Amino acid sequence: MLTALGIIFGVAAVIAMMAIGRGAQKEILDQMKLVGVNNIVISSKTENKKSSEKSDNSSQSQTKDNSDSKDTRKFSPGLTLQDAISIKQVIPTVDKVSPEVIYEVDVIRGGKKSTTKVTGTTPDFFGVFNLDLLQGEMFNEEQMKDGKPVCIIGSTIKGHFFSKENPIGKEIKCGPIWLTVIGILRNREVNQQALENLGISDYNNTIYIPVQTLLLRYKDRSIVNRNSFQNEQVIFFGMSYFSFNNQTENTSRNQVDKIVVQVKESRMVNPTTEVLKRMMLRRHAGVDDVEIKVPELLLKQEERTRDIFNMVLGAIASISLLIGGIGIMNIMLASVLERIKEIGIRQAIGATKNDIILQFLTEATMISITGGLIGIILGIVLSKLIMELTSIPTIVSPWSVVISFGVSATVGIVFGFMPARRASQQEPVASLRHE
Repeated sequence: MLTALGIIFGVAAVIAMMAIGRGAQKEILDQMKLVGVNNIVISSKTENKKSSEKSDNSSQSQTKDNSDSKDTRKFSPGLTLQDAISIKQVIPTVDKVSPEVIYEVDVIRGGKKSTTKVTGTTPDFFGVFNLDLLQGEMFNEEQMKDGKPVCIIGSTIKGHFFSKENPIGKEIKCGPIWLTVIGILRNREVNQQALENLGISDYNNTIYIPVQTLLLRYKDRSIVNRNSFQNEQVIFFGMSYFSFNNQTENTSRNQVDKIVVQVKESRMVNPTTEVLKRMMLRRHAGVDDVEIKVPELLLKQEERTRDIFNMVLGAIASISLLIGGIGIMNIMLASVLERIKEIGIRQAIGATKNDIILQFLTEATMISITGGLIGIILGIVLSKLIMELTSIPTIVSPWSVVISFGVSATVGIVFGFMPARRASQQEPVASLRHE
């Protein structure tokens, strides 16, 4: 058992490290599903004070040099729905475009009240983020065009407000507007921390409506009037009783919060990103007021970092196996020295060199296999403990068990061969005289 300890802990370490690696890989793939495949995210960019002052000073100096008294600062309409329409019409590599306008409102129905997010979007949104309908139907062209008060709800909303009834065709009050439920999203198990890190809303706890409905019936931030400057409160049809909870939305002049663009092929993501940058600059009068991100590339970079980390952990575990193999070799060499007389007796009664090699090689292999089996059990137990105690996802794959068991057997054969060969080369007469 002492000889096999190196193999036991080496195999256990290999299985545990590979389980952590598999769990990390699954977590990355789940995050990729959350942000979608081949997606590019366009969002508004807030200029910092220094850059604004620098821009103003530069504009003033240019104005002075050109003897022009006019203000040279350019006006950008911000991120608009028309930007999304133009992207889909103009860029051939684009498959889907999903504009998003997000407000936080109070939802009321049947004496129950909850604060949640209402997202105005298009049917492309559900394809971009791989969201399936459990029941009902998607927005149709008439509902999109006319801004009909319809909605698709997440599974959490259904469970809270429609726990004992079918919500399809029923109405729910979001802010001051009654919306008719036409669809229910299939529940998606997500990690709340992952959602926060990626800046994504909880799909299960969101109400989705056509983007035209939100702009027509709630608020279109691109429309600027006197009330927009005089009052922090949102004005709805001249009445001030309705106010969004998130005050940052009120001061924003972007018609949409972000636009998610899905590219047809992965290899076209970078070229499409460059085209989008130039297109946004042209549409926004040369003002660099949008930020373009490629979440998939960021996640792949994170996956690469984790792969390197897992390789390091695997290397450390492999070193444990190597040390265990050297331990077996040392013990078997010592065993040969202690059993020289036994070897001589066996040779004297007819044992061949191959018989001696097989004897010692079998002993070394059995030590390794026994240690490997114990190590497999210990590795699985360690993987479960790591998941329970640290909340790090671990997945024990059959391949990791097969590989570690195969490695342990190989270590026994490789490191047991040298002592076995040395035992077979002993001279029978000298061995019999050995004390």
